[in-house]
Amino acid sequence: MEYLTHPSFDKEVSRIGLGTWAMGGSLWGETDERESIATIHHAFDLGINILDTAPGYGFGLSEEVIGRAIKQCGKRDQVFIATKCGLNLNEPNNVYRDCRKESISKELEDSLRRLQVDYIDLYQIHWPDPLMSQSEVGEIFHNFIIEGKIKSVGVCNFSLEEIKNFRSKVYLSALQFPFNLFEREQEDTTLRYSKENGMVSMGYSSLCRGLLTGTLREDQIFEELRKNFDPKFKNPYFAQYLICVGRLEQWVRDKYNKPITALAVRWSLDKGVDVALWGARKPEELDPIKTLMDWKLTDDDLKELDSIISETIVNPIGPQFMSPPVRKEELT
Repeated sequence: MEYLTHPSFDKEVSRIGLGTWAMGGSLWGETDERESIATIHHAFDLGINILDTAPGYGFGLSEEVIGRAIKQCGKRDQVFIATKCGLNLNEPNNVYRDCRKESISKELEDSLRRLQVDYIDLYQIHWPDPLMSQSEVGEIFHNFIIEGKIKSVGVCNFSLEEIKNFRSKVYLSALQFPFNLFEREQEDTTLRYSKENGMVSMGYSSLCRGLLTGTLREDQIFEELRKNFDPKFKNPYFAQYLICVGRLEQWVRDKYNKPITALAVRWSLDKGVDVALWGARKPEELDPIKTLMDWKLTDDDLKELDSIISETIVNPIGPQFMSPPVRKEELT
């Protein structure tokens, strides 16, 4: 496993983080708690020590599962927990952005309780609330640090302007954004900014919600609601992406004798992301990590991969569809 250090982190962190969205069920169909816990323990065995979660992943279920998994193995001091706030989940059918002080303060207490911990290593805003001053929210997070409830601060899905305003009141350690072979819009903006300003970059959806696993078929019947959530899973887009995945899979097999999952995450790391989040909810889904650390992509490789993608995907779909609505309240 590859590791990195950062001044505001009190431990080394693995460059592969376990994404736990699917462990919450919801868009991903039924979830098995015992299998999820086994997956977390297997991640530890593979050298992964970052667990990335959020209250929105199954309305707290993902956090609860992580809390139980850590309790069972007793490795709290070795685990780096990254969770989030900023989404109002009081109405399951009406989730919206909410970074008001009373809302995120309650979210923090709820997350500490579900995770069964007394502090969170990295506390992140899931989505920016445009009805709040970002500098004001930054000050709230600064107070969370003073209280000892969080160790470091991150933001997800922020524009550069929002990042700059937020960090005027608090030391910002990490930026999280979607980043994979099919969704790379942040390469020249957020990723570059993180490097220029000494922040840890965390790329989520490294496997593009399962597209880059090589396990999906054109006649796939999805148990979860993913097909209605992500346009990539609807034709004519889905067929194009599957053709591309097939060519990428053949390329990495012929050239490096590696699985496409290893290619997808290796690409993110070699493009400069500090931590690539690998989503899984079954232990065996993490096994390709064993084939990830003994090779790197060359500049020529990256060009060849770009050519495959441009030749096969005529109408690329970005990650914008994931953006939750803003709460209905006038600016004051």
